[in-house]
Amino acid sequence: MTDKLDPVALAQALVRCPSVTPHEGGALEQIEGWLDDAGFQLHRVTFSGADTPDVENLYARIGSGAPALCFAGHTDVVPPGNEAAWTHRPFSGEIAGGELWGRGAADMKGGVAASIAAVLRHLEKSGPPHAGSISFLITGDEEGPSINGTAKLLKWAADRGEVFSHCVLGEPTNPEALGDSIKIGRRGSVSGEIHARGVQGHSAYPHLARNPVVALAQAVVAIAAEPLDTGTEHFQPSTLAFVNFDTGNPAVNVIPGEAVARFNIRFNDLHTPESLKGRIDALLAPIAQATGVALTSNFIARVSDVFVTQPGRLVEVLSAAIRAETGRTPQLSTSGGTSDARFIKDYCEVVEFGLVGKTMHQVDERVAVEDIETLTRIYERFIAGYFAALA
Repeated sequence: MTDKLDPVALAQALVRCPSVTPHEGGALEQIEGWLDDAGFQLHRVTFSGADTPDVENLYARIGSGAPALCFAGHTDVVPPGNEAAWTHRPFSGEIAGGELWGRGAADMKGGVAASIAAVLRHLEKSGPPHAGSISFLITGDEEGPSINGTAKLLKWAADRGEVFSHCVLGEPTNPEALGDSIKIGRRGSVSGEIHARGVQGHSAYPHLARNPVVALAQAVVAIAAEPLDTGTEHFQPSTLAFVNFDTGNPAVNVIPGEAVARFNIRFNDLHTPESLKGRIDALLAPIAQATGVALTSNFIARVSDVFVTQPGRLVEVLSAAIRAETGRTPQLSTSGGTSDARFIKDYCEVVEFGLVGKTMHQVDERVAVEDIETLTRIYERFIAGYFAALA
C-alpha cells in the first residue's frame, strides 16, 4: 500500500499511470483514493466539447469558506516518444541514481504528489482547517487542447458556490535548482496570419501580375524590424517570431495569386491582442498601398491573455517557505510559455512553484528524489504560514 505521507511513493504511483492526454490512465483514481481516506469531498467531472476528446477532471475540498487555498495541477502527460530511447521505461517510475525517472516526473506528477503529501501531513498535524478550506483542482487536459479541463472545471466549481482565495500551481518553474523561481505571471500568446492577395500571372510577364510574395516579404521585414517594447517591471520585452511563409505554389514559372505568413507573439502587459493587431495593420497599410496587393491580418488560434499577480502576502509567505527550506531567495519570474494559470487568474490570485523543469517533455524525463521531498516540506511550511498570515 502506498504511504500517502511519502511524496516520492505518491509520485512513483502517478508516473506508473500511462495518462497521456486525454487518457486518465488511473492517475485521478489514485488521487481520489488518497484524498477520500483523508476526508475530502470529491467530485470526478468529465467535460466534452465539439471536435475535442472527453476529459476527466477531479475537484476535492476539505473545510469550507475562506480563506480558500487551492493546489492546482495536471496528471496528463505528453507521449513518451521512442520508448526504446529511454534509459528506464517511461512509465516505470524507476528510482535510480537518486532520481525518479519517467514521463511526467517533472511535468508535473512530482509536483502534484508533493502538494498532496504536504496537505495530508498538515492535516495529520493540525486537523482540518478551523476556518477556511483547502482544495485540489486536478485536470487531465493541460498538455492537450486545454478546452475540457481547468477552464471548465473552474466554472463548474464556481457555479456550485465554491470559492478560491489563492492558488498554487505546481508546474516545474525552476530552471536549475529548487528555489530558483516563482512564476507570478505569464506572457500572453497569440498566433496569427498575414494574407497577401495579388494577381496571378506568368513569371515571364511580371508586369501583368501583382506579386503577393514581394509585398508579403516587405511586410515581414517591416514587422520583424519593429521592436514591440523594451520590457516592463515584471516582464521581459515582447517578442514576435515569424514561423511560416507559404504560397502553395510548386510551379517555377507562375507568380502566385496569394501568399501567407504565420507568426506568434509573446506579449507583456503593455499590450492586448487588439492593440497588437492594430500595430500590425498600421505597418501593412502603406505596403499594401505601394504595391497594390491586399494585405490583411487575423488571429488563427486561441489567445492566451497576459497576467501578473502583484507581489503581496501570497508571494511573501511562499518565498519565506522556500528560503527556510532551500536557503535561496526565489526570483519572481514571468518567463516561459502558457499554463493553466491563465484560467485560474480569473478566479483568484495564482502563483506557480514546482520542481526543476530541465528534463520536462524530454526522453529520460526525471527529477531528484531529494527535490520531491524538499518541495513537500516547502508546501507544508507554506500551508501553515498561509493560514497563519491570511486567515
